Amino acid sequence: MKDFLRTLKRSKWGYIFVAPWIVGFLVFSVYPLWLGIKMTFLNYNLVAPQSIKFVGFQNWINGFIDPLFWKSIVNILYNQAIFIVLTFFVALLVAYLLFKISNGNKFWNAFFRSAYFVPTITSVVVVMLVLGNITAPYGPIQTLLVRWHILSQPIVWNLTPVLIMPVIAVITSWMSFGVQAIILLGGMGTIPTEFIEAARMDGAREGTIFWRIIFPLLRPQIVFIMVMNAIGGLQMFTQVYVNFGVTGGPDQAGMTPVLYIYDQGLSKFQMGYSSTLGFILSILIIIATVITLKVLQERN
Repeated sequence: MKDFLRTLKRSKWGYIFVAPWIVGFLVFSVYPLWLGIKMTFLNYNLVAPQSIKFVGFQNWINGFIDPLFWKSIVNILYNQAIFIVLTFFVALLVAYLLFKISNGNKFWNAFFRSAYFVPTITSVVVVMLVLGNITAPYGPIQTLLVRWHILSQPIVWNLTPVLIMPVIAVITSWMSFGVQAIILLGGMGTIPTEFIEAARMDGAREGTIFWRIIFPLLRPQIVFIMVMNAIGGLQMFTQVYVNFGVTGGPDQAGMTPVLYIYDQGLSKFQMGYSSTLGFILSILIIIATVITLKVLQERN
């Protein structure tokens, strides 16, 4: 005990300086987490807190058999299947082109890096409103497609269930490919130039150099991107909320897990059930992350 008190006295200034962070962590992280876990076992209505009732595991049972919640999971998987593939290959192409001109004019190199990154820092709400109007039935994109006879007539994509998630995936991809391109470009910059020069001296073509040397050495960046996609994809909210509110569009084709949780908690005020769905979603995110890491490690 004396040794502990002596150590505490010797390190008191260290504890004093870290105390604000510890207090903030306990108040804003640990306590809300504990409160959320506690609420999963309660029937708690936000506007009628006096009617609180212990329901045991009923919220968890309802969550695991809720068809609309699982429909939102299927919706987001459909969205992510398009988003991940499209974004990754566009980002990979852009990163390779930027890598090829990295030794050229510094002004244009910096300009293109910045230009491709701008969509990433643009407000999601602004992007969805602007691109929503551009892709509207009488917006410029569909007008050109009809004029070029690619479409026979304009399509109201936000009223067509099968098109809602693909269109949102394309718009989200436009916003996200810049940051992935920068990450991949950073990975390309760490590849020893001797590998590429040796391959060229042996007569390897650019395509062979890219797929046999550059691409395999980007594995750490690819793993990071895929894991972040697995985590971020299941948390999509703003893109669908701006277009459809809490309804998720026709036939709930735009419903996402976070939007459904928001609807249950802040529209229907079922905070206990909303908390339960949040924890179920967290478990699914952890499972998706582990599977992604496992698959990528096996392929390596």
